[in-house]
Amino acid sequence: MTDAPGSVEPRLPEQESVAEFSSSHKSSFHRLLGFLQATPSAIPLFVLVSAIIIFGLLNGNRFFSPFALTLILQQVAIVGIVAVAQSLVILTAGIDLSVGAIAVLSSVIMGKFTFDMGIPPELAVLCGLATGLIFGTANGLLVAYVKLPPFIVTLGMWQIVLATNFLYSGSVVIRSEEIAQVAPILQFFGRTITIGGAVFTYGVILMLLLVLLMSYILSQTAWGRHVYAVGDDPDAAELSGVKVKATLVSVYAIGGLICSFAGWALIGRLGSVSPQAGQLANIESITAVVIGGISLFGGRGSVAGTLFGALIVGVFTLGLRLLGADVQWTYLLIGALIIFAVTIDQTIRKVSL
Repeated sequence: MTDAPGSVEPRLPEQESVAEFSSSHKSSFHRLLGFLQATPSAIPLFVLVSAIIIFGLLNGNRFFSPFALTLILQQVAIVGIVAVAQSLVILTAGIDLSVGAIAVLSSVIMGKFTFDMGIPPELAVLCGLATGLIFGTANGLLVAYVKLPPFIVTLGMWQIVLATNFLYSGSVVIRSEEIAQVAPILQFFGRTITIGGAVFTYGVILMLLLVLLMSYILSQTAWGRHVYAVGDDPDAAELSGVKVKATLVSVYAIGGLICSFAGWALIGRLGSVSPQAGQLANIESITAVVIGGISLFGGRGSVAGTLFGALIVGVFTLGLRLLGADVQWTYLLIGALIIFAVTIDQTIRKVSL
């Protein structure tokens, strides 16, 4: 069939070139988002390395000294341990506002059982660990079986545990001298070892081991895959054979147990048992998790990213302190990082849908 006289030929080459350019641009953008979705810890790692370099250049040897760098680890150890527990919960699209209170109450139980009830310190430590496990399990049962929102459950549990802490302790501090004489095991995580001029506490080692252990469990075991599946889509996970309720209970229970270890490490950090310590650990742990790239909507992120998030806060805090800056600048920068992290997460989620 021949074309009619006067017909205009379509401009195929130009159209093809435009389509190819658009496709290439779109492909590069999607590759970048795909990389960020598969490696959510990449951005916090980049921010951490950049912050270390910047504050190192501004502060010189004072910042790059082994003492300063290990001091950052010591300062974030407690928050880092609690943030591991918070990471597990947020990966299931939940949140736990009671983590800090559970940690403090566990430390108080360890101290009070030893000094007021005369229980052997080793047994008192086990009672403190059991305390975290019990409260964490209670959170999980209420979320999984009663189907209450995690925010409401843990908000209420935070108030209950906090009140129990002050009522039972009477706001009395058990001094470090007494602990050192009667129950030195309570201060175990405050002990130090020196490696190449750097001083590490056992609390720092506990945090690093927990991050490694939970990273392996979440990436290499069936339970870890179930945690991600529940956070991504609980209905689809249940249809796939995942025991959603049991997984949720186990996540909150393990989180409570980890928090009780944080309470034990808190005694080592302070040297004493203080009912007033660690009250902001819930907010600080959420900050570390969000900056670390774990999605608040669940199903995406890594515990390694949470560690990077905690370290970013520590680097900003020490770096600005060495510069003599007002502490409010730390809060300002951390707040901006939180908003930035959530914006990136939302962008990735919208494009991946």
